[in-house]
Amino acid sequence: MEILNKLLYWISTGLMLPVIVVLLFLFLKSLLAIGGFYGDYVARLKAFKTLTPFINEVATTSLEGKSVPEGKLPQFVYLKNLLASRHSAVNREKTLADFELEMTKQLGTIKTMSKLGPVLGLMGTLIPMGPALVGLASGDIASMAENMQVAFSTTVVGLIVGAVGFMLTEVKQRWFAKDLSQLIYISDLITEENETEKK
Repeated sequence: MEILNKLLYWISTGLMLPVIVVLLFLFLKSLLAIGGFYGDYVARLKAFKTLTPFINEVATTSLEGKSVPEGKLPQFVYLKNLLASRHSAVNREKTLADFELEMTKQLGTIKTMSKLGPVLGLMGTLIPMGPALVGLASGDIASMAENMQVAFSTTVVGLIVGAVGFMLTEVKQRWFAKDLSQLIYISDLITEENETEKK
C-alpha cells in the first residue's frame, strides 16, 4: 500500500509543471481572445450600418439583382453564397450548415478555455497541498508557504481563464445566433420568391 501511495504522490507532483505551463498558455490565449473580441466588436458595429439597411430593403422588395454590401465578417460571404444559389434549395441548406459549422469551430477555443481553466486551476491548487502538508509536519514553514503560494496563484489564474472564456462564449453565441437568424431569413425569402415565380 505504501508503494501505491508513493506512486500516486510522484504522479501528482510530476503533473505540477505541465499544469502550470498549460495554465500560462491558456492565460496568454485569453488575453489574445480579449483583443480579438474587441476587433470583432468593432467589425460588427461597422457591419451593422451596412447590413441592416440591406436586410430591411430586401424585406419589402425583390431579391432579384440585389448585391450584398462588402464586409469583413463571414456573414457577408455566406449571404453572397445564398444569393448565388437562389435556385438551389440544397445549396442554400449546405450554406447554412457550413455557417453553423464555422461558428461552432470559432467558439471551440474559448469554450475549451472556460472549461479547462478552472479544472487546471483546481489541479494546481491540490497538487502543492501534499508537499505543503509534508513541510508543515516536518516544521519547514518556508517550504509550506512556497507551496501554498503556488496553490493559490494557480487557482486565481485558472478562474481568470475560465471567466474570460465563459463571458466571450456567452456574447459570441448571441452574435452567431443573430447572424444565423438573418441568413435563415434571407434563405426563406428566396424560397418564397421562387415559389411565387413558379405560380
